[in-house]
Amino acid sequence: MRGTAGYRRATLALFCAGFATFALLYCVQPLLPLLAAHFAVSAAASSLVLSLTTLSLALCLLVSGALAESWGRKPVMAAALGLASVLGIACAWVESWDSLLLLRALLGLALSGLPALAMAYVGEEFDPAALPAAMGLYIGGTALGGLLGRLLAGWLSDLGGWPPALGGIAGLGLLALALFIWLLPPSRHFHAHPLSLRGLLGNFALHLGNPELRSLFLLAFLLMGGFVALFNYVGFRLAAAPFGLSATLIGLLFSVYLVGIFSAGWAGRLVPRFGARQVLQGGIGIMLLGVALCATPWLGAVVLGLALFTLGFFAAHAVASGQVGQRAQGAKAQASALYLGAYYLGSSLVGYVGGYVWEHAGWLPLLAVLAGLFVLAGWWARSL
Repeated sequence: MRGTAGYRRATLALFCAGFATFALLYCVQPLLPLLAAHFAVSAAASSLVLSLTTLSLALCLLVSGALAESWGRKPVMAAALGLASVLGIACAWVESWDSLLLLRALLGLALSGLPALAMAYVGEEFDPAALPAAMGLYIGGTALGGLLGRLLAGWLSDLGGWPPALGGIAGLGLLALALFIWLLPPSRHFHAHPLSLRGLLGNFALHLGNPELRSLFLLAFLLMGGFVALFNYVGFRLAAAPFGLSATLIGLLFSVYLVGIFSAGWAGRLVPRFGARQVLQGGIGIMLLGVALCATPWLGAVVLGLALFTLGFFAAHAVASGQVGQRAQGAKAQASALYLGAYYLGSSLVGYVGGYVWEHAGWLPLLAVLAGLFVLAGWWARSL
């Protein structure tokens, strides 16, 4: 119940989980130019350090979501966050590009036990009136994690290079793990189900047969894919002429994630008033305005564009992810796993393909491709 001590502890714990997940995942984003130079790889190849992580996360989400239906929510989430933090520390000590990619892929595998279960926990443990705000706070935690992970990585890399940057973020992950274990109340409404391949496939078929859920899965792919692609390559754009920004300054631009913390909770509160479709389409419209501003040659306009783009994305994502829990008919962890699988698959595929467009066509064609994806997403959201 909203306002109780249990509600506050649970939302803060999930905030910590979302924070650590996004910090560990995306701390490499402002480091891509440094990694490309250090390991002598192309811009598109450097994005594999993120794309492989999100790809392994997307593929393994389907398995971890099924396991959590039998093993419970909190134990799997805690184990996932602990293992991911240890792998993050190991990334700081590698000497070859292939070893770094392998460890980052394993990190994504470890984290697969966290996002879908956090969404399922919210759907099960919070009453319907409190659910949108609780989901918004969790998404806000992911926004703060994405912000501080990138800011600290950029700052630490200027001080000592990319290894201390990756190691420092992994240390934050261990701190978030301790807070998560201490704060999160045990599940009260979780009922374990025996592992069954037939039941697993049946639940996936049930969710994929739901046209509203299919729409939400496609939206996750398009929105997250475009979001990650823009932030993957804006660092290359701003490091080059006419901007010539350092890694620290590029990392500071990720402070626009602060508006994502605000917009995720704000969008959740608007849904009962205006409806999910209207709020979702409004968020996508704001994203398109941000893309347009990023096309200008003026740094101030680009920063404003990134802020609007981030505001719109987290508003749309908070609404879409909250709708998954409400529209799934049972097996909510597996429904959330499908949504997040599409979400991170978009991050991997569109994020990598965006690098190909950037290298062979340039910044403006990349923005045009991304705008096309968001127009398609806005049109598809009409089905909700």
